[in-house]
Amino acid sequence: MIEVSRVQTLLRNKCILAVIAGLTILLFAIGNLPWQLDDYDQAKQAFTSFEMVKEGHWFYQQTPHDRVATKPPLVGWVSSGVFALTKSWDVAWRLPSFLAAIGIMIFLFRAATSVYGSIAGLIALAAFGLNLLSPRIATLVRTDMPLALVIFLIGLLIWQRIQREEAWTPRDRVCIFALLTVAMLIKGPIVYAFLLPGIALFEWRCRRHPPEADRYSAWSGWWPWIASLGVFLLWVVGGVIFQRGFFDEVVMREFVARFGETIHRPQPLYFYLPHLLHKFAPWSALMIGLAIVDLHSRKWQLRSVFREMSPETFWLVCWSLGGLVAMSLIPSKRVDRIFPIVPPLCLLLAAQVNGRVGALRRPDAAARRPYLAIALTFAILLTGGYTISKVIAGYRDHRDALVVFGREVRREAEKHHWRYEVVSAKDEGLLLYLQKTHFIEPDRALAEWNRGNLDALVASTEKTPALMRELRDAALSQFKSNERKAEQGIGYVLIAR
Repeated sequence: MIEVSRVQTLLRNKCILAVIAGLTILLFAIGNLPWQLDDYDQAKQAFTSFEMVKEGHWFYQQTPHDRVATKPPLVGWVSSGVFALTKSWDVAWRLPSFLAAIGIMIFLFRAATSVYGSIAGLIALAAFGLNLLSPRIATLVRTDMPLALVIFLIGLLIWQRIQREEAWTPRDRVCIFALLTVAMLIKGPIVYAFLLPGIALFEWRCRRHPPEADRYSAWSGWWPWIASLGVFLLWVVGGVIFQRGFFDEVVMREFVARFGETIHRPQPLYFYLPHLLHKFAPWSALMIGLAIVDLHSRKWQLRSVFREMSPETFWLVCWSLGGLVAMSLIPSKRVDRIFPIVPPLCLLLAAQVNGRVGALRRPDAAARRPYLAIALTFAILLTGGYTISKVIAGYRDHRDALVVFGREVRREAEKHHWRYEVVSAKDEGLLLYLQKTHFIEPDRALAEWNRGNLDALVASTEKTPALMRELRDAALSQFKSNERKAEQGIGYVLIAR
């Protein structure tokens, strides 16, 4: 008991909370260093805001290779606003995800602490920050973290209504509508997959117990869900009418094809479960261990667990499990797409830590504290070590080779007042590193050069020999992109007069 008491005192120490929060924010900030746009479709997302600012395309954008951009524009709008304030594209592209991650941390910690206590709040915060997914996504130029924040706020509002036994008010429904509209304009109706299955399961259980149905409800009513979908459909209809290729690229390829197995590479039904167990370690192991201990104390009577489970805890189970099952049923899968179920899992872990899986707090909850300290220590070592090793490897392997090359070319072009273009290439990020809105085809590049309209060209090492044979008065500059180790990257050179 003395050891348990010491561990409890340590976990309640505000200095420990400050260290965990500070370490989490630090890992979020450095997790993707050196910054580049060469993977995870980051260039496509970054290009939306770049095109908004450079060409004024605020509702419908293109990808760097002139295909229709498939994501709604809200995150692009935010990045454009950040750029107007900071004049830095790196900050503009990555700050929305970083601030969304900090927002989830704050809301998660406050919610867990208010209901389950300070130790549970600390563990919930650590579980969200110290895993293999969150630091990676926190500054990734994608929509996953902002979407996760909005979904978490919706689920948290439902959780609070259930926990406080409060009926839905008109103000609550307006909040749900606003949050759903934001989610729709971030990534479309995928928000339904993370919330509606859990809501349906929770309501089904309550309908089986009439007294509970009168006191608890996860359903806010139809109009917020339908109205927010209507806003999204307005954007879709506008794209179909006014944007060439929108129907094929967005409606058919991006949305409908996700449910087929021909265009997007399908993954097996169980794909997300092992990845989640791995990426959410050690907290996934802790959750399973606590569940086994709880079942053992009940002599493996699973029905008694659900019968005695408090409604707010059951909602967390429905929310997490419903999102996992729904996303698993979609053939097209990628690990980062399951991220929005991580915050509710952290809140569920807080309930387990507090011993509140049942309606009453279990008397043996304090005996679990040493295991929490072990898990926390392991998470710090695992996440911190993994993140730092990735950063070191990134600099060692010149993962930002094209970023450095693009910066040097821009500096040289500004110094000599060059008119320059980028010959079409596979690396979508190259266009953004050189701050151009379009690639130029080789034939047109030759014509413009020989007419005297260009002073420099950036081309891949594969295309350079053919270009050099037909370019008049052209010479290879000393500026070349460094070889990117651990990748089969294409090299690039600067051709100047």
